[in-house]
Amino acid sequence: MKFGVVARRDRTEALKLAYRVYDFLKVSGYEVVVDEDTYRHLREFDEEDVLPLEEFDVDFIVVIGGDGTILRVEHKTRKEIPILGVNMGTLGFLTEVEPHETFFALSKLIEGDYYIDERIKLRTFLDGENSVPDALNEVAILTGIPGKIIHLRYYVDGGLADEIRADGLIVSTPTGSTGYAMSAGGPFVDPRLNVVVIAPLAPIALSSRPMIIPAESVVDVRNVATTREIVLAIDGQFYTYLPPETEIHIEKSPRKAKFVRFTREIYPKYTMKIKKKF
Repeated sequence: MKFGVVARRDRTEALKLAYRVYDFLKVSGYEVVVDEDTYRHLREFDEEDVLPLEEFDVDFIVVIGGDGTILRVEHKTRKEIPILGVNMGTLGFLTEVEPHETFFALSKLIEGDYYIDERIKLRTFLDGENSVPDALNEVAILTGIPGKIIHLRYYVDGGLADEIRADGLIVSTPTGSTGYAMSAGGPFVDPRLNVVVIAPLAPIALSSRPMIIPAESVVDVRNVATTREIVLAIDGQFYTYLPPETEIHIEKSPRKAKFVRFTREIYPKYTMKIKKKF
């Protein structure tokens, strides 16, 4: 069994815990690699074990950080590697355990007492070419000039779904439904559902509302105002300006994100407390 270790770069506690995880796994006889950014911020790891994320070829990656760190790993790794997330971030929706549970979780993982939670991702094509990372959370098409709206048409499976004047458009996975899409008025989507959410961002027309479509559907977006530049944002991690006439095509990616989980519960159990009358 081979492990990768990645830490949030701006938190000393995350880097120190990453080293403890690295040392624990090495002492336990496992092969371990560390990503370059983690090593750059804490030089205590053996240099021979340092690799760029793009070259990780491991069985599991232990990610110590928040959702942003996990998204960075998902964008840069080239293989579908299961992630064990340790929460040292602000939100932690994607992480599985808290820092004090780290070594108990590692022991359960080594013993095989876990399951793999698979999440769909979205792939974006710009003028027919896939030159941007897959999205675990969302693809956002945004105005290139803050305070100025953009005029978009978007199509689902070739049919016109809506024409909007808005700050932008969000196409989200169930995983991303608790993030940017929810802030735009979209619904929470159970991660077990195989669907995609389309949510206009601050539209002018009251009739423009979020919609849910099958994950196998394809979404095409066109900028009607061909003189206005737009911004493409992937998971809040990757940004690029697009020429106004760019054809944007979004579909379900053949790749999935994989997470190590120790329980299959989506919602915390609720136990009703009944007061007894004496």
